Amino acid sequence: MEICTVGGFEEVGKNMTAVKVGEDVFIFDCGFFLPGIIELQETEKIGYSLPGLRRVGGVPDDRILDKLKWRDKVKAIFLSHAHLDHVGGLPFLINRYPGVPVFGTPFTMKVLESLVEDSKVRVNNRMNIVSPNSTHKIKNSDGVTAEFVHATHSTIDCAYVAIHTKEGTFFYALDLKFDNHPTLGMPPNYKKIKEIGKEKVKALVMDALYSRTERKPGGEKIAEHLLEDAFSKINIGKNALFVTTFSSHIERLNNIVNVGKRTRREIVFLGRSLAKYVDCAIKVGKCPFKNKIRVMKYRNQVNSFLKRAQANREKYLIVCTGHQGEQNSILDRISKGDTPFQFIEGDNLIFSSSVIPAEVNIESRKRLDEKLRKMGVKLQVDVHVHGHGSREDMREMISMLNPEHLIPAHGSQEQEEPLIDLGEEFGYKPGKTSHLMKNGDVLEV
Repeated sequence: MEICTVGGFEEVGKNMTAVKVGEDVFIFDCGFFLPGIIELQETEKIGYSLPGLRRVGGVPDDRILDKLKWRDKVKAIFLSHAHLDHVGGLPFLINRYPGVPVFGTPFTMKVLESLVEDSKVRVNNRMNIVSPNSTHKIKNSDGVTAEFVHATHSTIDCAYVAIHTKEGTFFYALDLKFDNHPTLGMPPNYKKIKEIGKEKVKALVMDALYSRTERKPGGEKIAEHLLEDAFSKINIGKNALFVTTFSSHIERLNNIVNVGKRTRREIVFLGRSLAKYVDCAIKVGKCPFKNKIRVMKYRNQVNSFLKRAQANREKYLIVCTGHQGEQNSILDRISKGDTPFQFIEGDNLIFSSSVIPAEVNIESRKRLDEKLRKMGVKLQVDVHVHGHGSREDMREMISMLNPEHLIPAHGSQEQEEPLIDLGEEFGYKPGKTSHLMKNGDVLEV
């Protein structure tokens, strides 16, 4: 078994891993590097191109698979979940893998379908929609089966992906978080993870983003209580009420709607990305709040509504895009005076999100917060629990799987290195059975 760490092993984003067993190659995820995408948005006003994405490092550099002579041997592409740093790059690279089947859970595949449509790419790959907790034989491979194990994270329909091969099992645990009491969907499938751990797990690639942190991040029930507390502190009167969060976080959006109903305001979602993810959730039957909201996507529609909201700010609870300070998001446009709505002193804005730990995001949010505070907006920030597990979750996963080899992923080398230290608690030896790898490295196990 050979493992090529294509992307996501030196940064948060552009996750992609390739595994070769015999003459068969399997790809896990193919994501965007969001800071690169933000840079591209500022320079290319028309659609993205693969050369442009490569120039800014916006997609994994899968040309390493050409050098290894692996690309023509790829038998399947597996997607773990619907976040852009895991699926966003695939529409731009998929034509390099003609005819290779893609596997993912219903919400993940519906989001991919939407991204493919947006990118205007013609795709001839078979799209296989699989249920969480299901196993699938991979055609034209040497007896390989793929298993999707239900996982909890900050979007729905997440899975850990295991491939069972004659050389043992490869287990892909991106992203990792154990939430035992989710407010939407089921807890993690510990039973199946333990069953797989009784086999020979050859290698575990695991999310190490918070491998320095001992404290558990808390589950979505904690986020629900944080939202209740934040709503209890708003200036309810005639002031505006805005909430912003990750558009793909369907569970969080459901909690915002449930808590927000108590304000007796009409709940309106604004922005293209919110409209996209909510529509995907509705299409796969996993949007419990679909009849409790209005969604507005197009700019003229949004501006027409914001004009009404300006005159009747006490009537609405507005959920919108812009929690990272992204250019052209709803919050960015309001802060620049590019909409009919203007914040005034005493208006409320709840950030039910954290800042993605990349310099461009940190700076964008800092600028946005400063603008809004000067306007007198009452900000409540970090009303959130993040979707990445702590060292305790990592210990639990290692204990259940007992892999022969441990590989940290999903961060800079500095962010991943503490998982190598943690591995020593279990007897892993750096460079021999635990491996701090860079993008484009190959490990034979």
